[in-house]
Amino acid sequence: MRSIRFVAPFLSLLFFACSLSHATENTFSNQLLKQAKVQGKGRMTYFGFHIYDATFYRSHNPNQPFFALQIHYQKSFSGIAIAKSTEDEMKKVGVPDAQASIWGKELSQIFPNITSGENLLAIYDPSLGTRFFYNDRDIGRVSGPDFAKAFFAIWLDPKTSEPKLRRELLGKDCPPPLITEAC
Repeated sequence: MRSIRFVAPFLSLLFFACSLSHATENTFSNQLLKQAKVQGKGRMTYFGFHIYDATFYRSHNPNQPFFALQIHYQKSFSGIAIAKSTEDEMKKVGVPDAQASIWGKELSQIFPNITSGENLLAIYDPSLGTRFFYNDRDIGRVSGPDFAKAFFAIWLDPKTSEPKLRRELLGKDCPPPLITEAC
């Protein structure tokens, strides 16, 4: 459904460093924020409705492969709808239908129902894959750089369906090399 197409990958994400992998759930976001910088922020709207606010985080060292996307929802969505929207958006950035479907099913097992005011965070760490957090609680992980590239491309790839949001998230900087080698 187009009205929730971008909601999905919420990437509610933040990230970084080995010390973070040992952080407790209550302090995880705070530790991430201390080790990350905001690269950009943007608002997702659909026909004038405020769907969510997104914040893209990077390491203070741009050569580090860690990055995160946090989605602060302004509308409520089922986890299934978010997973389906994520799957659809992956297809739009070039992920083959069969692979997007596999990942969509996997995400439907991870994503909870979201209500207005709640957060999803997606963090990419090459050694751990993409970790998902719901209001600071670790809710799941999908391994591999191919998934991370497809998932984060929804917001950061030049082929995104939301180029204005992409510009806001990237600011004056480049996307992570995982997403695109050229800036």
